[in-house]
Amino acid sequence: MTSSELNNRLKQLTIEDFIWIVYLGIIALSFFSNHLERKYFLTKNIYDKNNYQNIIILIFSILVVVYLYFLKSAINDLKNLKPTDTEKKKKLVKLSFIASLLIAISGFIFLYIALSDENLDVELAFN
Repeated sequence: MTSSELNNRLKQLTIEDFIWIVYLGIIALSFFSNHLERKYFLTKNIYDKNNYQNIIILIFSILVVVYLYFLKSAINDLKNLKPTDTEKKKKLVKLSFIASLLIAISGFIFLYIALSDENLDVELAFN
């Protein structure tokens, strides 16, 4: 690994550390939104419903940005493949790209559902 490659990898790890902190925030927001959703179903308070929906939209908006970061990273890995790389590495990088693409697509779909579901009928989950 060259010095430049090492610096790039260390920079990536710093960004990924930040993303883990973002995930912790998303977990906290998810607990709070579940609390509001439960409260709405018990009291039918529109304020709780609106807050729940806004938090869900925020969560999935953040997740789409995170998923796009990983998709961009996978695209860069794909572009940086060398003819001398092993077939196994080439296969795994391509599979990683496909997985990142599918996760990004699912993020957009979940965000669309969160924006469109006015009655809280659809259960949303993220991984």
